[in-house]
Amino acid sequence: MLLTNSLNLEVFENSLRNASFLTLFVTTIFYWIYTTFSTGTNNKTKKILTDSNILYARSSMAVSNLLLVLLLLVRWEISGHFPLSNLYESLMFLAWCCTFLYLIYSTSFIISVEKILGSITASSALLMNAFATFSLPKEMQQSAPLVPALQSNWLMMHVSVMIISYATLIIGSLLSILFLILNKLSNDKQNIKINNMMTQQTPNEIERLRCDEDIIPLPADYSIETVKSMVNNSILTPEHKKDFYNTKMTLLKLNLDSLSYRIIGLGFPFLTIGILSGAVWANEAWGSYWSWDPKETWALLTWLVFAIYLHTRLTKGWQGEKPAVIASLGFIVVWFCYLGVNLIGEGLHSYGFFN
Repeated sequence: MLLTNSLNLEVFENSLRNASFLTLFVTTIFYWIYTTFSTGTNNKTKKILTDSNILYARSSMAVSNLLLVLLLLVRWEISGHFPLSNLYESLMFLAWCCTFLYLIYSTSFIISVEKILGSITASSALLMNAFATFSLPKEMQQSAPLVPALQSNWLMMHVSVMIISYATLIIGSLLSILFLILNKLSNDKQNIKINNMMTQQTPNEIERLRCDEDIIPLPADYSIETVKSMVNNSILTPEHKKDFYNTKMTLLKLNLDSLSYRIIGLGFPFLTIGILSGAVWANEAWGSYWSWDPKETWALLTWLVFAIYLHTRLTKGWQGEKPAVIASLGFIVVWFCYLGVNLIGEGLHSYGFFN
């Protein structure tokens, strides 16, 4: 009877695994279509891809989240322990965290930012799910008894909090990378546009830039009089050129920068709690709070990178490009902390992954 129930649960788990991959794939396609084509000039396309129809994509993301929850719960029932004992389980939990993070923040920003967040989140969760399902050896996908070091109540506390922090920091960093890409593209495009404008228009026509729907109004410290003076003297510095932005692109970049900041600000406390709880657990299991294990060292390095990011934003008032560069560095550090260290195959945290 127990064997039959176990087999039924395993079949159900396989079904949930396949269904979650399929729904994440469909969700990714939805968001790519909405993000790419919803601003088209074709009236038929506009009619089909209205902002209200993004509810289909949201619903698909919610279904993916639910399927991943059920998958983890079934896995818990089969193994008898919290499903975070190996790489397969942690990747599925990481994918669930990404989808849940989207559901939290999806309606907090303008629709164009939601589409980008959905595209990034769904794609990330799909890649995690696909890697766990199709790339890992079958023996690594099977549930197994916990090794003695993991037979502790700290497993749920420490590992789950660390995975949540990884998910939030990865998504926040990806948004910062996207911000840098859009910022570079818009700056290059706008510099060309401004150079063309300044060579073709008279000083009196410069004021019309403020009414141009493609140009955002100049900041207060760069008044129209200042621009007129620069044009009369044929001087336009790169710093002033950067203040001419496409309105929609500028709004999008500001929202991306804000969303990245908020998500990283959420992930950093989780990372801090995870490191502290891990130190307590290490003292119980190995008799030392800190042993400079490769995983511990890279977790500390990750903490320092994002501490610098938040410090520059909170105390220095940095916004935009500079903190985004720091977050982009953090993206590399987080992934190496999560996966790269285990490729080395050394240290106290190598069990359950590639070894």
